[in-house]
Amino acid sequence: MKTTSFSILFALFVLLCATSCKKKDNALGKDILDNDAYLYGTTTDTFDILSYTIEEDSIITDNAANVVLGSYNDPVFGKFDASFYTQIRLAGINPNFGDPSTISIDSFVLALKYVGYYGDLQPQTFEVYELNEDLNIDSTYYAFTTKTTKPTNLVPLGLGTITPDPINKTIVGGDSLNPQLRIPLDTNLARSLILEATSGSATFSSNEAFLSYFKGIKIKTNNGSQSPGNGGAFYFNLSDPASKMTIYFHQGGIQKTFDLLINSSCADFTHIDKDYTGTPIEQILQDSTLGNNAFYAQAFNLRAVVKIPGLSALKNDKIIHRAELHLPIQFQNFYRYKPGVNVSVATRIKETESTYTSLGVLGVLDDFNKEFKIDIKQYVQAILNQDIENTGLILSPRFFINSSERIVFNGKNTNNKFAPRLVVTYTTY
Repeated sequence: MKTTSFSILFALFVLLCATSCKKKDNALGKDILDNDAYLYGTTTDTFDILSYTIEEDSIITDNAANVVLGSYNDPVFGKFDASFYTQIRLAGINPNFGDPSTISIDSFVLALKYVGYYGDLQPQTFEVYELNEDLNIDSTYYAFTTKTTKPTNLVPLGLGTITPDPINKTIVGGDSLNPQLRIPLDTNLARSLILEATSGSATFSSNEAFLSYFKGIKIKTNNGSQSPGNGGAFYFNLSDPASKMTIYFHQGGIQKTFDLLINSSCADFTHIDKDYTGTPIEQILQDSTLGNNAFYAQAFNLRAVVKIPGLSALKNDKIIHRAELHLPIQFQNFYRYKPGVNVSVATRIKETESTYTSLGVLGVLDDFNKEFKIDIKQYVQAILNQDIENTGLILSPRFFINSSERIVFNGKNTNNKFAPRLVVTYTTY
């Protein structure tokens, strides 16, 4: 299932306006009420809240704002392993390398511009492979999609183990650059590219010809078995000019470079492998009632569901002034696997629908109280007006297809101090 891009707010506005014509005194919305009306409203927080977790299996990941790379072993969520695929393009056609026999190659580097990370900064072993299959920017790629590669790892033996540093400046040739991961590549590949460019073939005459010759690369990690609580995932902006492949060489005593680009014209997608074996996630996916103890959300795969059956029992003679959902979470300050600052909120307009409709609001993390707060006033009013069915709320990490964030929510039967609650204030007309 996919989340629809349009907001429910506009639809609700139209629907609410339509229903206001049916009842002479049905004045909806806080703007037509005096603020003092809140003083005479009724407030209740006794709603029963049901919760569980659902697993998605068809998440589209192509050409997101950033790709994800890295692996870690989450003590609650199990193993997470992200790799990505991307095309490589020419900076300019028909490069002039002159006589290739006069070229001395110093190094060949894949640079990836950091935009964030999740977990810790322990060393990880990175590998790069040339693709054997085409990518197409107009194609749809999912988190489960794979493409075949040539068998040779393009990272020289012993040079792929790197300690990621997405925080500090990267020093290259005396220049201080924004943080980037720099993976050394086999200079034999650089040599073969130069020889191809000087062979008289049409390979470098256009990007189409080049992509037929060099289809792209897959970047992955090979970290073996990681202990629970170890590892991390890293976020890279492939459209940033710093993300590229660069050949560093000397010719006639002059130091030169040649860039191959990764940009917004390149097809790319993130591939995710997860293993929930022996974790609470495996249990709740087999028995949804366990979600009333604790329930979960995780980027790329898991969404949290909150149902409030009591909303269906409210009569439609009420104007909702406030409906604030409080969802306590399990998280300690400075723990490496932290929740993001927002969750996205969606619903299904009808039980028979399979697609999600965004509510146009975000749940906001209250770090002090260790909970997410969500304003669902419009949602509750729409249920009362029978504009939508009470199908429940679908909660996801805001960056669902380009992060590795995860959240542990308390259910109503939690052993922890606070359980979910909905606070509603309304007046009856």
